[in-house]
Amino acid sequence: MTEPAPAASTSIAAPAPFTPAALLRVLRPKQWTKNLALLAPLIFAQRLFHVADLLRALGATAAFCFLAGGIYVFNDIADREKDRLHPEKCKRPIASGALAPSAAAIWGAICVAGALAVAGHIGLPLLYTCLAYVGLQVAYTLRLKQVAILDVMLIALGFVIRVVAGANAIDVPVSNWLYLCTLCLALFLGFCKRRNELLLLEGGATAHRANLEDYSPALLDQLIGTTTAMTLISYSLYTMSEETVRVHHTDLLKLTIPFVIYGVFRYLFLVYKRALGGSPEKILLSDWPMVLNVLGFGATAVGVLYFGG
Repeated sequence: MTEPAPAASTSIAAPAPFTPAALLRVLRPKQWTKNLALLAPLIFAQRLFHVADLLRALGATAAFCFLAGGIYVFNDIADREKDRLHPEKCKRPIASGALAPSAAAIWGAICVAGALAVAGHIGLPLLYTCLAYVGLQVAYTLRLKQVAILDVMLIALGFVIRVVAGANAIDVPVSNWLYLCTLCLALFLGFCKRRNELLLLEGGATAHRANLEDYSPALLDQLIGTTTAMTLISYSLYTMSEETVRVHHTDLLKLTIPFVIYGVFRYLFLVYKRALGGSPEKILLSDWPMVLNVLGFGATAVGVLYFGG
């Protein structure tokens, strides 16, 4: 029986310059759900129905989508060889050969430059925040993603920067509670993602991501358990704190706690029983109990913040 010819590697060596579909896919539009974090300050500062603030927040969110998308492009160029070893990431345009690295680099630069221009138009604080995000991602891609635990903390910091960007867009301060809750939730999601990668790739895990050798299922289970508790406790304390009640003139925000508890527990169920967790955005878009829970949380939070005080 003859061995199959290594046709896949030769096709990857000569990728197509670009296609419109590949240019969109390389920006990872499914991951743009992460940028909804920019809208959190708008909602919790009770500015949702202020048209000028809403437009500025939406503009900042759109700018961040293309900013993050452009950075994903350069990350995929740097990791294209390792991505080909991953059962899912091998389908990305650069790793699969659907998009030439040279064309991708130009497209990524256009997206980053355009996003920074929009951010600068909205306001200098937002521009500075976007530049800080770019610096963080460059450091993460070039070196820091190889350092265990620090890699997940930097991913979490990226979510915190998103929240700060949303606050800067509408010129409101970021509360300590929003900062803490965002950080804890992002750490929880990050460690779940590492666990999924470790188990999904098994023996090939370190070939795809070198620092996975420093993780173990037992360690990640402990980190996930710790961040689960941090997330639930910090959010619950936020809803019932004297500061929150004073600012929002109601203690009814505690009605959103069951949605947060269910969301975290549902996510743990999907991680441990369905072997998911590698793509939080995929769960958010495809798992109908999670979708309904997020909608319920949003409706309850808006109802309390805007009509319950």
